[in-house]
Amino acid sequence: MVELRALGKSGLRVPPVIFGTSALGNLYRALSDETKLEILRAIFRWSPAPVVLDSAGKYGAGLALEVIGRGLQALGIEPGQVVISNKLAWLRTPLRSPEPTFEPGIWADLRHDAVQAVSYEGILRCWEQGVALLGGRHAPQIVSVHDPDEYLSRAATRGGGAARTAALHDVVEAYRALRDLQREADVRAVGLGAKDWKVVRELADTVELDWVMLACSLTVFHNPPEVVELIADLHRRGIGIINAGIFHAGALTGGSIFDYRPLDPIANPEDARFMEWRDKFLALCARHDVSAATACVHFALSPPGVACVALNTSRVDQVKRNVDMGRADVPARLWLDMKDAGLLRRDYPYAG
Repeated sequence: MVELRALGKSGLRVPPVIFGTSALGNLYRALSDETKLEILRAIFRWSPAPVVLDSAGKYGAGLALEVIGRGLQALGIEPGQVVISNKLAWLRTPLRSPEPTFEPGIWADLRHDAVQAVSYEGILRCWEQGVALLGGRHAPQIVSVHDPDEYLSRAATRGGGAARTAALHDVVEAYRALRDLQREADVRAVGLGAKDWKVVRELADTVELDWVMLACSLTVFHNPPEVVELIADLHRRGIGIINAGIFHAGALTGGSIFDYRPLDPIANPEDARFMEWRDKFLALCARHDVSAATACVHFALSPPGVACVALNTSRVDQVKRNVDMGRADVPARLWLDMKDAGLLRRDYPYAG
């Protein structure tokens, strides 16, 4: 049995591990339709109910949503058996070039492009398109504006402070649309997903939020006091937290990519220091007979207010392992040894 956790004040209760779906949108490589269906089948077999699928119009220019809709129909999944999160801000458009323009080099074998639509009307169009791509039977219950931090940063880079102020107005209008959807459609929770925790803090003080997704912000490697305090503040305010990007794109478990860039310990001293930290972390995990991935999951879930972690996989056999990591035991001694070894801040309050 897995204990469900409250997603802030939204009234939703979710498993400790929910499933990201960018792989269903052909992130980096195209999976076969059969593999995608088997991934969904495994999620519904192994994940405790309610199954939570986190998706976005940006994932494969709507392909992930399309795959989810077809898969739910093929598997006979009723609306009450699944909670779908759709991060809104990108609209599918015709593909008029050899590869998509919105994130070239990231998505494989796409037949559509996507354009950003951060505004009141734009978000409503994203919602309508997302429901249609899902097949019309399963509407998202969790919605958000996708990567508003990147939208604001791009505006500031191009046009300075005035442009950022205008972009912030767009974001606020987008949230007005989401709240209207919450009143008029079957939307249970409004939130945001971002990589820049400072923008999360800014928007939490600007618009009403039920939840936030922090990406690459609180991990066993990166856990600055400012982020820990932000999470505590969000929790005090009843704003639920979904933790994502907890492996730094696989680097924490031995991969060669850190936050979507190749590690280069020769050219980059910071990468060399990270890899030295990682070697010690992996050795300690092995000493305590805990997989590095499981340690990452448990650390990411440690602060009060973190309802779940979002994990993504392109492998059918990884689905059950992801679910199991959310309920595995991790000895407190691991965190104490990490603190003794200088791998974890001694004042981190929620582990060891």
